[in-house]
Amino acid sequence: MYRDLKKILITKEEIDKRIKELAAELDKDYAGKRPLMVAILKGSVMFYADLLRAMTIPLELDFMCISSYGNKTKSSGEIKLIKDLDFSIEGRHLVIVEDIVDSGYTLSYLKRMLYSRHPESVKICTLLDKFECRETPLQPDYKGFDIGNEFVVGYGLDYAEKYRNLPEIGILKEEIYS
Repeated sequence: MYRDLKKILITKEEIDKRIKELAAELDKDYAGKRPLMVAILKGSVMFYADLLRAMTIPLELDFMCISSYGNKTKSSGEIKLIKDLDFSIEGRHLVIVEDIVDSGYTLSYLKRMLYSRHPESVKICTLLDKFECRETPLQPDYKGFDIGNEFVVGYGLDYAEKYRNLPEIGILKEEIYS
């Protein structure tokens, strides 16, 4: 898998350090609130598991699966809900845990959908923010790293379901996906 990478962008050590910092921020902001931490499958799984293990406050967890990419490198703009939440969120504090925010379409759609269910709050915690690609006014509330407009894989992020198990984040060579 490493031969398909142009370079390592973020090391496992850098990821671990930043996750501990994000967990401390979330612990502080949600003290006494018992947030519902919602993983967006599949890409956020590694980040989600490490983040929740680093948090020390009482919390609950749930999962959603939403697709807007398929096997492409850019969002199709068409959002497909594959797995919904298992519990009512009315009056709850939600933290959506995502691997990467780029155009913002998927998370903008998701926030609107979730707010229609009357939660107390909905915040976004993303590992990566590809802010140069934003096409909506959406901004994550918590973020690990800002990155440029390059196609990244590893630590849960994939291309055609490959590379998710790399322990760091790398830039995929263009010839692999073009």
